[in-house]
Amino acid sequence: MQRSILAGVLAAGLALTGAVSVAAPVHAAAPAKKLLVVGMDGLNWANVVAANAPNLDALAAAGTLGESLVYCPGVAASSSGPGWSTIATGVFPDKHGVKDNSFAGKQYGTYPDFLTRLESADPAYRTYSAVDWAVLHTQGTFGAAIDTRVTFNGDAEGYVSADVKITNDAVNRLRNDNPDASFVYLGNTDVVAHASGTGTAYTTAIEKQDQQLGQLLAAISARPTYGSEDWLILVTTDHGHAVPGGGHGGCGIDERRTFVLAKGAGVAAGARPVDTRLADVASTALAHFGVSAALDGKPVSVRSTDAFDTLAPSLRTRVDETGIPATLKGWTPAAPTGWTVDRSRMPAGGVTEWRGWSFATDEFWSRAQTGQERENALRTRGVFAVADSDEFNDKSGGTSFDSTLTSPQYTVTAGATVRLNFVTHYRQEGAQKADVLVSFNGGADILVKRYTADARAKVESLPVTVPAGATRMVVKFRYYDANNNWYWVIDDLRVA
Repeated sequence: MQRSILAGVLAAGLALTGAVSVAAPVHAAAPAKKLLVVGMDGLNWANVVAANAPNLDALAAAGTLGESLVYCPGVAASSSGPGWSTIATGVFPDKHGVKDNSFAGKQYGTYPDFLTRLESADPAYRTYSAVDWAVLHTQGTFGAAIDTRVTFNGDAEGYVSADVKITNDAVNRLRNDNPDASFVYLGNTDVVAHASGTGTAYTTAIEKQDQQLGQLLAAISARPTYGSEDWLILVTTDHGHAVPGGGHGGCGIDERRTFVLAKGAGVAAGARPVDTRLADVASTALAHFGVSAALDGKPVSVRSTDAFDTLAPSLRTRVDETGIPATLKGWTPAAPTGWTVDRSRMPAGGVTEWRGWSFATDEFWSRAQTGQERENALRTRGVFAVADSDEFNDKSGGTSFDSTLTSPQYTVTAGATVRLNFVTHYRQEGAQKADVLVSFNGGADILVKRYTADARAKVESLPVTVPAGATRMVVKFRYYDANNNWYWVIDDLRVA
């Protein structure tokens, strides 16, 4: 009682004199998550570099820029409908269903856009999309559940005027309203490239869109609450354009070029990753808000741990593939650390780049020969392993393809079931064989799977039971009995 009375007297005295003030600790609120995705239709990044585009240049310098190639006919046209659908949904055309600009077969009910997913996760999010290619709203690429959808018709009034209206509307809402996640589409670059190619007029259109991007960024920084907000900025495009004549939809390299540019907390400044894909836009947007979804993409700030991608700095230029630009570094015969390639059964001749399992990039390999579905290995990332008997045969002596790719050793537990998870892109022809094998503790090879039909752009998960006494396992991919047949691609092996 005496201690309680004394404490009360002291507290009263301190309160009267104001000599000491003790307050409970105050924890600052976490910054509010905010997102702006800007879509610039048909934008070749190489032309951005050549233009006076200070806002895009500044974002690239302070953020992460990943360039990649999209698919082409066989999967989907390198066109706007499939491209924006991949950006919006985070999955590829074999899932979202859009193969061309008719939007026939769309599956947006199963694979909605990232703004709609945010609404589903928490209806309190304020979402906004503004487009002047009106079909992105009328077809539901960006769906009706979005809080505010602003639609102008660039096809009817012209994209120069419509892009100005889009920019003005977005500037007003970003500065004066409180959207949490926004998508803003600008279309004039695509229209100009179609009309006059990728020359001077295209450069002028890029520079105008860069100014409009600057207006959007200025509107964000002018927000009274900007200091307490965590903004992620993404800029992307749906496809490229043929150089210099313009146009897209086919399998040409420049038609297929895309990029994802990101700047924000946790995004590495100046990074140029090799493992980016267009589907990463939606995954990056959702991850910013802590929303998970099973998509084909991944956040751009998350780097691949695939061993093949470690080969990127050591890639080589062409040897026999004279149709590939002489300066393009995109292949190597040297396996990554821990992996081996057995070429002992390969003949001495044939095309050097494909003598046994090799490691290549999408651009290098798909330039080897167009129109044979090489462009559509769409779930590979960065550097992947490829066995290509068709290309190997394009030089004298390139027959009887037989090569095995062997993984490092994995520690396993006897009696357990492990899974071999990997990406594959395989085309079957003739007598060729493609075997997935395992070997335990250096013992005999055990067949896990033999491919006898096409398996294109597929994610595999093959179960393997570990036998008694086994502690170590290697995985082997043997492609053999192939003589000017097709090919087999492997990427991102994970044993779990």
